[in-house]
Amino acid sequence: MKNADKLVLLNQSTNNYLLKTLNISFIELGDDYLVAKMPVNESVYQPDRVLHGGATFALAETVGSVASYLFAKGENQIVRGIEMSGNHLRSVSSGHVYARAEIIHKGRTTQIWQIKVTDDEDQHVSLIKLTTMTLPQK
Repeated sequence: MKNADKLVLLNQSTNNYLLKTLNISFIELGDDYLVAKMPVNESVYQPDRVLHGGATFALAETVGSVASYLFAKGENQIVRGIEMSGNHLRSVSSGHVYARAEIIHKGRTTQIWQIKVTDDEDQHVSLIKLTTMTLPQK
């Protein structure tokens, strides 16, 4: 299956979850990375009308966990995020943010992802590290 077809399926499969609430969509898939975008508007603002850090973390965990699932070698597996840490580097009040998840460590059960969040001008917004665990589905 082509990466473009995989992106269509990913976006269709997330229509009823947090991704729909935050309007997150997957826009690029490579051999070892995944990119998602999210609009910055009132639905993700903190009280002073800039992007909420929690929304940024939700975007990052989404793209990292989905990437971990996509790149897992086995079938009938589930992925869970087990640790996140990050730094917010700049505020954003409009446009979109983009999260690119790239693998740092790909073990059999744990994976470590670096997620770079940028704005429409490709300026760094946040840098986040996510550890995921791959488990057999019961």
